Amino acid sequence: MLYIDHYDSPLGGMTIASNGSEMTGLWFEGQKYFGDTLSGEYKEKALPVFKETRRWLDIYFGGHDPGFTPPLKLETTPFRKAVWQILLTIPFGQTMTYGEIANHIAKQKGLAKMSSQAVGGAVGHNAIAIIIPCHRVVGTNGSLTGYAGGMEKKVQLLTLEHVDMSAFFVPKKKANV
Repeated sequence: MLYIDHYDSPLGGMTIASNGSEMTGLWFEGQKYFGDTLSGEYKEKALPVFKETRRWLDIYFGGHDPGFTPPLKLETTPFRKAVWQILLTIPFGQTMTYGEIANHIAKQKGLAKMSSQAVGGAVGHNAIAIIIPCHRVVGTNGSLTGYAGGMEKKVQLLTLEHVDMSAFFVPKKKANV
């Protein structure tokens, strides 16, 4: 059985999912891929993991590094799991590029190189927003791309973490021709 809880963040409502003891999902309501690990039936229930996750989020949205990670269950493909594990190593207030993550994965797999686009797909399907900090991943050229919660939220999260935003930009959308 899966369980859910809700959290009202300064950036909007969030849904937290759990298998009963570990967090399996955290999404901004309405974001791309919302609830993609909520297969089958689920119900709302007060759980210790939700209490711990709420505490983490309260500290985080207070502008501080929580210094701990609630128990997580990464329910995904082995490739995405490897990418998400790297995301968990990006410190509060810092960023990493898709290319850097691709290089880490290539080294792990003993490959000469790995596609940054493949990494981007794995980052984009992150089921545990903020705690697995996909918002800290940026383009090599400084572009702020690919955040399922929306570009505005990505900018707000990086700003909350006091990231120096002067090196980053939001790409302009191409006009339909």
